Amino acid sequence: MAGEGPSAVGRVALIWDDGVASYDLGAGHPLAPVRVELTVDLIRRVGQLGNGVDEIRPAAITETELLRLHREEFVDTVKRLSKDPTARAEAAYGLGPGDTPAFAGMHAASMLVSAGSVEAARQVWEGDSDHAFNPAGGLHHAMPGRAAGFCVYNDPAIAIDWLLEHGADRVAYVDLDVHHGDGVEVMFADDPRVLTISLHESGRYLFPGTGDVVDIGRDRARGSIVNLPLAPGTTGRIWLDAFDAVVEPLVRAFTPDVLVTQLGCDTHATDPLAHLALTVDDMAGAYHRLHRLAHELTEGRWIALGGGGYQLVEVVPRAWTLAFAEMTGRALPVDTPIDWREIAVQRTGATPPRSFTDDPVRVSDAMHQQADKTARESVTALRELVFPLHGVRHRPNDG
Repeated sequence: MAGEGPSAVGRVALIWDDGVASYDLGAGHPLAPVRVELTVDLIRRVGQLGNGVDEIRPAAITETELLRLHREEFVDTVKRLSKDPTARAEAAYGLGPGDTPAFAGMHAASMLVSAGSVEAARQVWEGDSDHAFNPAGGLHHAMPGRAAGFCVYNDPAIAIDWLLEHGADRVAYVDLDVHHGDGVEVMFADDPRVLTISLHESGRYLFPGTGDVVDIGRDRARGSIVNLPLAPGTTGRIWLDAFDAVVEPLVRAFTPDVLVTQLGCDTHATDPLAHLALTVDDMAGAYHRLHRLAHELTEGRWIALGGGGYQLVEVVPRAWTLAFAEMTGRALPVDTPIDWREIAVQRTGATPPRSFTDDPVRVSDAMHQQADKTARESVTALRELVFPLHGVRHRPNDG
């Protein structure tokens, strides 16, 4: 359980404002705000706050900060549709029927989510906190001039830009979401100061259809983009082996000043929108690895953001509470609190899990073999294409 890894220095921030629940794409939409509300409620109820672990309300950000990465005509469109979401759909800007419908107050809600990620960056960079977590953040698909994949403004990229503007020389961004972190990659594709690493289900099977292993950046930023596509049925053991083979050596070689992570938990075996086969226990293993890297490489400076995850009760609250407990270094109970389970039923009608752990996941032998083969091929390709650009030498017995 959490609490057995590297200890937090003692100052950890949970970034939260009840207003982020207004980032609501409508009834029945997979990205339901209740998932982050239940997460924060669970964190509170299992004793993670207090004694140097604080809940912090983010300060507002300005449109000037937003416009450093997002185009003015797109932001103007978001503001216009925020006032009248029934107006003509703006397909060119990614807003309308489908993944990212316009909704009342969309601009303000998206700005608040982004403010949370900037606050997490500020907390860590200015030394107010050693680690900071914004569970409402992680909207990594938004592009400079359009919304995409449930994401209006790209809060991870805005937070990274803030860090660079305030003195960070090198930022490592590690994206664990099942979907390729395409928006963040695009926004820093030409910037060698930012290393973007995305582990995701292959675009052959899943939105957004990008993130090929051969996409590694170009010109002066060649090698600053790392994509590790995986096959359906990838289990936690295969996933963690791939993480160990690629993420650890490259982040170590990059020597970042700060670690920014997107902790999408739609890699779970039961997620309705994807096809990987991780458990929350596997995710906890990844959080432990990220925590260790932060303490060893960035003096503990670790910013974590939410992201995808569409098992609103079964997975998201547990996964991100495990992540926050890893940050605090505090143990969790074996069972989820009964009062939290009662609230979850009241809010959603779904039966919440009793335990913070999952039963093992089994996939067919054929699927396991294909997933293992794909992961090995991706790792091998990255060792050939990217490792030399970072001065990383692969030893043949590394697997």
